[in-house]
Amino acid sequence: MIRYLLQRLFGIVIVVWVIMTVSFFMIRIAPGGPFDMERSLPPDILRNIEAKYHMNEPLYQQYFRYLGDIVLHGDLGPSYKYSDRSVNEFIEEGLPVTLTLGAYALIFACMIGIFSGVMSALKHNTRWDYTFMGIAILGVSIPDFVLGPLLQLYFGLDLRWFPVAGWEGLSYYVLPSITLGSMYAASIARLTRGGMLEVTRQDYIRTAYAKGLPGRLVVIRHMLRGGLMPVLTYMGPATASILSGSLVIEKIFNIPGLGRHFVNSALNRDYTVTLGMVIFYSALILLCNFVVDVLYSFFDPRVRNA
Repeated sequence: MIRYLLQRLFGIVIVVWVIMTVSFFMIRIAPGGPFDMERSLPPDILRNIEAKYHMNEPLYQQYFRYLGDIVLHGDLGPSYKYSDRSVNEFIEEGLPVTLTLGAYALIFACMIGIFSGVMSALKHNTRWDYTFMGIAILGVSIPDFVLGPLLQLYFGLDLRWFPVAGWEGLSYYVLPSITLGSMYAASIARLTRGGMLEVTRQDYIRTAYAKGLPGRLVVIRHMLRGGLMPVLTYMGPATASILSGSLVIEKIFNIPGLGRHFVNSALNRDYTVTLGMVIFYSALILLCNFVVDVLYSFFDPRVRNA
């Protein structure tokens, strides 16, 4: 298993390097620049600014300088639009908010999804099964940029149960967490249902019932462990998608997370902030998948003994 995990870590490093390299050159060769304004700067001032940020150097030299700063110092560079701030500061400021939103959305998705999937499997081909799966299909079908405003309109403006924007307390977390987690709750419900139905046909489940074990113990001790394997596999991409999908939710609910800095940097052509966010999100997504691989190795002997 150690060899397998080391291979995965090495693969993460290579993938992040490839993403960083491709993103660096794509951003730099795009038309426009961070110092393009409606009112042009005098040539002397523009040359001084470019010299300060080493933008007067050849592109390959800028690349190796940037790569060296990341590898040796973990420095993602300064912001071109905000001279007194760095990309690392933007990430430190927005990351706790984005992680909090993602964590609440993931908890909501797992609780609702697993409960619905288990109930659908246990009540297979009954009205309960059709109801839960119908809601799941509805959850997958409605995009978050539609669901969010609908929840704001009904629960925020009409009923006044929750705030519609901001990030100042637990009541502010409810609507964005539900909006972000709904689609993933629906997918988890369908995967849980399929996994549970497959496990119920196994011989060891029939043996457990034949021994006289109560149905609740059979479900908790035997069926859930095997039935949740598809969900565990899905959790890596789901966690990554929740964190990256929070960009839209943060904009809808005016949440001060990484999404706001990423969108603003793209609009301002702030090269280093945009590139830093891409690198950070890529590494975060890959690490989420790595954690799932580690967890998966404890459940699957084929991986553990590799």
